Amino acid sequence: MLNTLAEHNPDIKQLLEKGYALSIDSDYLVVRDVSYLDESKNLQIGSIISKIDDVDKKKIRLHDHQIFFCGSHPCQMDGTPVLNMGGGPATLALTSDDLVVQRNFSHKPEQGYADFFEKVETYVNIICGPAIELHGAKAHPWTFRTVDVAGESVFKFRDTLTSRAEIGDLSLKFKDDVIAIIGLGGTGSYLLDFLVKTPVNEIRGFDLDSFHVHNAFRSPGKLEEEELGKRKAEVYQKRYNDFRFGISIYSKKILSDSTEELQGVTFAFICVDKGSSRSEIINLLIQMKITFIDVGMGLDRENGPISGILRTTYFSNETAQNTLEKNLVPLNDLPDEIYRNNIQISELNALNACLAVMKYKQLRGFYVDDNSFSHSLFTIDSLKVVSE
Repeated sequence: MLNTLAEHNPDIKQLLEKGYALSIDSDYLVVRDVSYLDESKNLQIGSIISKIDDVDKKKIRLHDHQIFFCGSHPCQMDGTPVLNMGGGPATLALTSDDLVVQRNFSHKPEQGYADFFEKVETYVNIICGPAIELHGAKAHPWTFRTVDVAGESVFKFRDTLTSRAEIGDLSLKFKDDVIAIIGLGGTGSYLLDFLVKTPVNEIRGFDLDSFHVHNAFRSPGKLEEEELGKRKAEVYQKRYNDFRFGISIYSKKILSDSTEELQGVTFAFICVDKGSSRSEIINLLIQMKITFIDVGMGLDRENGPISGILRTTYFSNETAQNTLEKNLVPLNDLPDEIYRNNIQISELNALNACLAVMKYKQLRGFYVDDNSFSHSLFTIDSLKVVSE
């Protein structure tokens, strides 16, 4: 990634040619091997972290004039803090284990910074100057060091949303998850859309059906006429391929013997209509000790507006059998199933998916969770959630 940026950004190329130890961490430019003096005039080594804004997939620009710093407060040769540096203690979660942000600094020239080269040079002169003057060449930050950064992002674009919100530490909670979405109808398609944008390691989707016009009216994204009549697996695979790595959509059903398809899955979502199919899938997931959430929607219209309930039910490994025995989810096909008017509305599909994803993210520690609810019902008439 760094070499690609250097080819299209002269300021990054300048920094590399001068010898700075650069790397990219999420949406930040990292400058390692930045020497400075501590209050006892001892030589220390820190890192400068500068936020990036994307112009396109290859070109970047400055976000602002500030930096984060991994290290204590740099000092002058007499042990007093360096001047002309506003800011204070700060934290920032990064993916590299050796980077521990302790503070941020703000030094803004009247005319601002033209590019990354000017910004880095200015901060290095302020931070490293006393160390170089006292310790000479061994304090130079121009080490020409190549930094190997482990753990490439699952996204094909930098995740600027996470870096802007500074929630990288929370997003890391998903990095080892392999997610299965069983059923890509209305709710399942929205779940897929939300999880594609979540930094889980892998997503596997399963649906045997074809994509028709009614599917487009209850799923995210635009409709391309060429998609009609194709398998949902093909449509969604193509739709999200350019967004991230680690996504595989299969044109198949999950049955009681589908152990190979779910091998390695750490969390699953069941989004199917038929009770008999749900029962078969649930028994398989319990057998394989895969935690999961089952979603459901029951909408009715008798003589007026639509009413109904959205359901989200969580099955943990420890309580799955007990939850199953409470009959919270339908496990049988209704006798009049072929006569049932299966109403689905896009905003309710999306809301059902939202409730399921939020519960999953609570379980992973991304959202606050009081751990008291595993079964929730959202009623349309009162817009209330009842949980147990």
